[in-house]
Amino acid sequence: MTPANPLIERRAGVILHPTSLPSRLGKGDLGPEAYRFVEFLVASGLRVWQVLPLSPTHPDGSPYHSPSVSAGNPLLISLDLLVEQGWLSAQDRSSLAKPAHDYNMLRRTLLKHAYQGFLHKSSKIEHDALNEFVTQQARWLEDYALYQALKQAHNEAGWIHWPTPLRDREPTALQQAALDLQEAIAQVRFEQFVFFQQWSGLKAYANNSGVQLFGDMPIFVAHDSADVWANRHYFQLDAAGHPLTVAGVPPDYFSPQGQRWGHPHYHWERMQQDGFRYWMERVETQLQIYDLLRIDHFRGFEAHWEIPAGDATAVNGRWVKVPGDALFAALQHTFGPLPLVAEDLGVITTEVVALRKKYSLPGMKVLQFAFDGTPHNPYLPHQHEHNCVVYTGTHDNDTTFGWFNSLSHDAKNYVDDYLGSPGEPMPWPLIRAALESVANLAMLPMQDILSLGSEHRMNTPGTIANNWKWQFSWEQVTPDVPERLQHLTRLYGRS
Repeated sequence: MTPANPLIERRAGVILHPTSLPSRLGKGDLGPEAYRFVEFLVASGLRVWQVLPLSPTHPDGSPYHSPSVSAGNPLLISLDLLVEQGWLSAQDRSSLAKPAHDYNMLRRTLLKHAYQGFLHKSSKIEHDALNEFVTQQARWLEDYALYQALKQAHNEAGWIHWPTPLRDREPTALQQAALDLQEAIAQVRFEQFVFFQQWSGLKAYANNSGVQLFGDMPIFVAHDSADVWANRHYFQLDAAGHPLTVAGVPPDYFSPQGQRWGHPHYHWERMQQDGFRYWMERVETQLQIYDLLRIDHFRGFEAHWEIPAGDATAVNGRWVKVPGDALFAALQHTFGPLPLVAEDLGVITTEVVALRKKYSLPGMKVLQFAFDGTPHNPYLPHQHEHNCVVYTGTHDNDTTFGWFNSLSHDAKNYVDDYLGSPGEPMPWPLIRAALESVANLAMLPMQDILSLGSEHRMNTPGTIANNWKWQFSWEQVTPDVPERLQHLTRLYGRS
């Protein structure tokens, strides 16, 4: 089955990162539960599955602060599927059933066992497939594999702290490191091969079921990343590799101090000089693994908030223009009409709106931002347009149930009045408002579908602790949930 294009036809979907799937091995992965979730979507009349970035993470767990924008997170690899392939032994299988103190460590250990199993048990066709993958993805994979091997060899220290010849990528030092660390490099290559093999299988299953996969591409890159280490000329760094300025956003709804993300800013002039090669390759990689793609912080393609690297907050930053128009013109020339959604939340100017509309990119309408008491609020449903994506909330918002309960008495009355004084409890009136909107695509966080409170939110911007950890259980999905969603998607012409 070929899914319809949800950017031009009415569709609805769910936001759920794979880590939030049920699992007996810590966080969710790309295994059987992911396939079961696709079946839940189909039964619910939902045809789009939106995920957060699938890249590896640093210890903070944020998928928006990754050591690579192209690699997949090996902790999302399904060990169950590796057992089925015969690359993990019966002894390995038994270890999967035992409670573990550190599931991430267990997964990493078993991935090493799986590679040994692959070397000894896989067929020639499978070996050839690995070699073909390594060749096809060499432009990012070789730097990433060496970067990861060097981090392991230096007790996980960032590249800025490696010996100078390695930090500065002196050819002789890199050649010697590649020889010394070839086993660790081979392990990383194997893990990336398996990740994309499993993701490809899941995507094919989803697409054949009529479900499209909706990805998320962060605009910025972590300083401690293979991307910055291998492409220092594309970033604003000093001679030793330290950032001169860092990214973030000014004070807003989420944080009175603004948000200091800490990512180094791009050297846009150099990027433009070579035809935005870095972005061309990055977007090409993402379009290979997703059906459509959200660009995080689209506002930063018109102007970015530049914070002095030494500042602890984002308050003293400034807006600096960037050549976003030239970038999107080049992307459209190369890839044709772009299946992209612009995350245009926060401080938005007429210039940002003009840039988005010039390339016909749908923006985002978040209903939790709609009820400030003015009928001119652009997030109110009567202000929506067809070419947009409506959300009850995003991964950065409180759950709708928690949000509504936190409102004042008068604010609750205003929401109820606008929504027609519905008799059903939150979050379903807001879910209905999203589904009945004229927006072509309506997206619902899984927490809202399950009517969960604030303790189940995915992320609180500006904080570090207790983020990116939420998981649901199938016991929370009562039989009436898919039936109710199926009814609503048909009622509002989205099934």
